[in-house]
Amino acid sequence: MVVPAKRNSRSKVKRRRLHQKLKEINLVSCKKCNNKILPHRACNFCGYFYKE
Repeated sequence: MVVPAKRNSRSKVKRRRLHQKLKEINLVSCKKCNNKILPHRACNFCGYFYKE
């Protein structure tokens, strides 16, 4: 016979889902035009790619 599932408390559910939250996007400013872009990618506005 199947045993009915036990109810989880709010704190248990929230603790389980804690790692599923969205992370803040890390934006850097373009060296040439100062627009916000994702790091290690070419700028969509001016096409500049900074290499060290």
